[in-house]
Amino acid sequence: MTTLPMPADEAEARALQDALRPRVVLDEPGPPPGTGRVTGVDVAYDDERDVVVAAAVVLDEATLDVVAEATAVGRVTFPYIPGLLAFREMPTVLAALESLPTDPGLVVCDGYGLAHPRRFGLASHLGVLTGLPVIGVAKNPFTFSYEQPGPRRGDWSPLLDGEEEVGRALRTQDGIKPVFVSVGHRTGLDNACEHTLLLARDFRQPETTRRADALCRQALREATV
Repeated sequence: MTTLPMPADEAEARALQDALRPRVVLDEPGPPPGTGRVTGVDVAYDDERDVVVAAAVVLDEATLDVVAEATAVGRVTFPYIPGLLAFREMPTVLAALESLPTDPGLVVCDGYGLAHPRRFGLASHLGVLTGLPVIGVAKNPFTFSYEQPGPRRGDWSPLLDGEEEVGRALRTQDGIKPVFVSVGHRTGLDNACEHTLLLARDFRQPETTRRADALCRQALREATV
């Protein structure tokens, strides 16, 4: 795992993104969907206390059973700046992943990879630092445009920055608004969408995200009592 350098200010953070972005691997297909382990990561904040909690939950992708889980508690050390959220979350996310007793396999972030104004969202940043295959599955399209995909589960449309496809709007449940899938590191977009559908069997969001969200909220409550 690469050591995480922490920037002193916004300009340094953007420069660091520029330095790390060329390390993103885009020519690997990624782990086969439906096999192995997949890990959801998510964070929760208590802004009044400057506390951030991260959770990592490992699932067996075939059964969606929990294999392992871990949390980490940290302090917010970087301000909220759109496009630079990884610097607020990354130290604690890395600590949670390092605490897992097993290999995480594919990592699913509640956020963006290439679907980021600088093409280096949390999923890409995390992938470069850990070397793990990572995808981003977000709840909104950030600043990008898309046409509504068809109404059925599995329908999708390109998420566009001008004419460049940076991800996909993917319908995970019939008639429910889509999620927004993008490549992070060492996984192709078709593969990322297949994993997302397998993980979102019953709900709009992948089960990895749902489990990690619930765990980090519980850990935040316990950390701030």
